[in-house]
Amino acid sequence: MSVPSASADSPLPDRTPDSAGSAVRATRGLQGLSPELTSRVPQLLEAMRSVGTGLELHTTLDRICETAAELADAHYAAIGVVSEDGKGLSEFVYHGIDERTAERIGRLPDGHKGLLGALIHQPRMLRLADLSADPRSCGFPAHHPPMRSFLGVPIRVQGEIFGNLYLTEKRGGAEFNDYDVHMVRVLATEAGIAIGNARLYEAAKQRERWIDGSVAVTTALLSGSDAEEALAVVAEQARHLADSAAGIVLLPDEEGGMEIVAVSSDEPTGALGMVIPPESRIVAQLLEGQAVFIDDAATDPRAMTDLARRYGPVMMLPLHSDGRVLGTLVTPRARGARPFSEAERTLAAQFASQAALALMMAEAQRDRERLAVYEDRDRIARDLHDLVIQRLFATGMMLESAQRRSVVPEVQVGVGKAVDELDVTIQEIRTAIFALQQGPAEAPSGLRTRVLREINMAAVPLGFKPTHHFVGPVDTVVGELTGKNLIAALREALSNAFRHAQAARIDVVVDSTVALPDGQQGVRLTVADDGVGIAEGGRRSGLKNLKRRAESLGGDSWYGPGIGEDGGGTAVVWQAPY
Repeated sequence: MSVPSASADSPLPDRTPDSAGSAVRATRGLQGLSPELTSRVPQLLEAMRSVGTGLELHTTLDRICETAAELADAHYAAIGVVSEDGKGLSEFVYHGIDERTAERIGRLPDGHKGLLGALIHQPRMLRLADLSADPRSCGFPAHHPPMRSFLGVPIRVQGEIFGNLYLTEKRGGAEFNDYDVHMVRVLATEAGIAIGNARLYEAAKQRERWIDGSVAVTTALLSGSDAEEALAVVAEQARHLADSAAGIVLLPDEEGGMEIVAVSSDEPTGALGMVIPPESRIVAQLLEGQAVFIDDAATDPRAMTDLARRYGPVMMLPLHSDGRVLGTLVTPRARGARPFSEAERTLAAQFASQAALALMMAEAQRDRERLAVYEDRDRIARDLHDLVIQRLFATGMMLESAQRRSVVPEVQVGVGKAVDELDVTIQEIRTAIFALQQGPAEAPSGLRTRVLREINMAAVPLGFKPTHHFVGPVDTVVGELTGKNLIAALREALSNAFRHAQAARIDVVVDSTVALPDGQQGVRLTVADDGVGIAEGGRRSGLKNLKRRAESLGGDSWYGPGIGEDGGGTAVVWQAPY
């Protein structure tokens, strides 16, 4: 049986739809060949065995390149993975070029032109004695090693073109012969099977990661953490799973735009609180529940913020459930990064739907908890009014009567002071009752008033009212975003003091005349107590929340000695720019 000659552009007879069947036919066709080819059959079988080991896709591609180069006695080998749109290469794996040379060459081929582009649009075997003489060749970049002989063979996975296997510069300056063509063709068929298995494995692992991420988000949202922490968990998980530069969550604002409320990124973005205006076409699509995919945010004409100029491919997925759009999940990749694949888009959309459902469930759970709290607060307010104040008032009247009957001046003065203290106590209790009876929609807008309200609300569980002190024009200079976060920090600090400090005294100071380390003007909140201090090895989740909240605004938070004897207790400091 003689070996048929292979011309420079002879197509491979890929008529068999079954890749495994093609491999069997190809190896069976080698029987009865010349001693030269027969002697290479063990090498081919070993190459096929080597290619078929392992399940990691990139490792498999590296192994195919190395094995093909050894099999065909070539200096260089490469695999160009065809992009999903079929117009270029999404990945280029090479063998034979050292790292230093690769760095000097620079950018990898994209397959949009030259011989590599021709093989993408005409996937067939191509053998050339001198690739530089081919009219389709576009030459080599600077520092590229010289290459003459060339052999290109397509790799098919389940009948679909995956990419092309390229071999160049056969050792000894010879050309690739017919034996090389048949050996590499068999190897390419086996490579298609190995790549298909690796793809299935990676797809399964990827789905598993996204499912685990969804479970983590659902668990975090339903664990009772506050809404801001829950959104931060969504952003962090999405960034990790999508292999993106950042994870961002946006919520609709009152003006019809969308506000960035959670950011997860290794680099500071300064994006928290940024609003995308309602005039943006992207916002309109997202509020209608449509996903938006951008190939390059830096050049997309729809981008209306400077933040978008930093990124390349972006997925913007609406968080909608039961016909309601709760917000948007954004996962941008760095400029020049690979675009999101169809599989990644599908998995991310499923993750967003699961996160939206979990958000709704968490919101319903918090509503139930909030209703229970309001009912309890209403009961406490009634008890304070109907029982405590009435008894204090009656006690005051009894003391006033005793004061009038007493003839001892010292007793009259002492009783008078006691009556005055009772009057002050009754007024403070009435203030606490008013705070307990207020709903969230009734919260005053002034920062000073909101701070006082938090202090009065904390006085009920604490059993005493913390003292307070304001420095500077707090209401006029502190912005809404910083003010909202300061109130949340104050609530967290007072809650920690009530649960852990066992304090008899708490001082609250809000200072709007602070100069931050970077020179910006800022506001500083200090909550100091005379309690037991922070135990060694104790939980720090509340303090971590305070620090994260401050850092998201460009500020900081820390703790130190309190106001007890010899520095006993704890002082929590939280500061941020206006």
